[in-house]
Amino acid sequence: MTRATSSAHKPVRRPGDVVFSSLSLGSGILILLILALVAVFLIWQGMPALTAEREEISGGEGFFSYVWPLVFGTVVASLIAMVLATPVAVGIALFVSHYAPRRVGNAIGFVIDLLAAVPSVVFGMWGMAVFAKQLVPLYDWLSQNLAFIPIFDGRSATGRTLLTAAVVLAVMILPIITSVSREVFLQTPRLHEEAALALGATKWEMIRTAVLPFGAPGVIGGVMLGLGRALGETMAVAIILSPGVFTWVLTASGNNTIPAEIALNFPEAAGLRLSELIAAGLVLFVLTLAVNLFARWIVEKRSEFSGAN
Repeated sequence: MTRATSSAHKPVRRPGDVVFSSLSLGSGILILLILALVAVFLIWQGMPALTAEREEISGGEGFFSYVWPLVFGTVVASLIAMVLATPVAVGIALFVSHYAPRRVGNAIGFVIDLLAAVPSVVFGMWGMAVFAKQLVPLYDWLSQNLAFIPIFDGRSATGRTLLTAAVVLAVMILPIITSVSREVFLQTPRLHEEAALALGATKWEMIRTAVLPFGAPGVIGGVMLGLGRALGETMAVAIILSPGVFTWVLTASGNNTIPAEIALNFPEAAGLRLSELIAAGLVLFVLTLAVNLFARWIVEKRSEFSGAN
């Protein structure tokens, strides 16, 4: 009797379940394997630059003296882009999901999704030929009135600065953050929203107490996806920037990013110079991996308080 009961409650594994489970496991292992192979390749090819003498590296002061200005440009441009894009993206997502009529919300959502399909080279050409020139008066005003702040103590006659690249990056990552945030806000349990309204909350109070806490992990995930896109963006930044010497001034010409440095120099590179660029790619790989791991930790920590569980 006991044996019959235990066999009756034993889950039945259908062939489709076995195949799907095996494919899912294999896909996960394959991703990890590819990631490991990429890391091994970067370390192997970049090791000559990491172990070379200081005088043999570009600039003559060692690899880390060569790469840290590139890291500065990459991180600063990406952070500025994230700070500029996140409030706008969250605001658009809230408007589309909770304020706009359905037809208007669908139209805006379609336009935002379409913006994500624009090639980065188009953004780069627009940023260099049109947007950079329009920012020159702003840079003049900043350098004249806020020169006591070191990052504004200078100006560019062309507008092709790190700050211009950051603003264009903000436009490029805006669709990613908006789309993810919109879908998360739409998943808020209807009962949570109705309960807040039933207790006398206004629409904004309902959003602040029910929608935003529920969607916080998703918004963070979308922001980190956008940050990852900004960190790795190549062509737009390479076209906009007028690479030069490192400077703390964001409104002056100069600075560069790791992806743009690699894109501009890789075709003609050989020998130790090629190893320098691959080692710079290794630094970007580690930086991006660290950002994604940090984002994953934040999302898992915040999910306990999101009300989704």
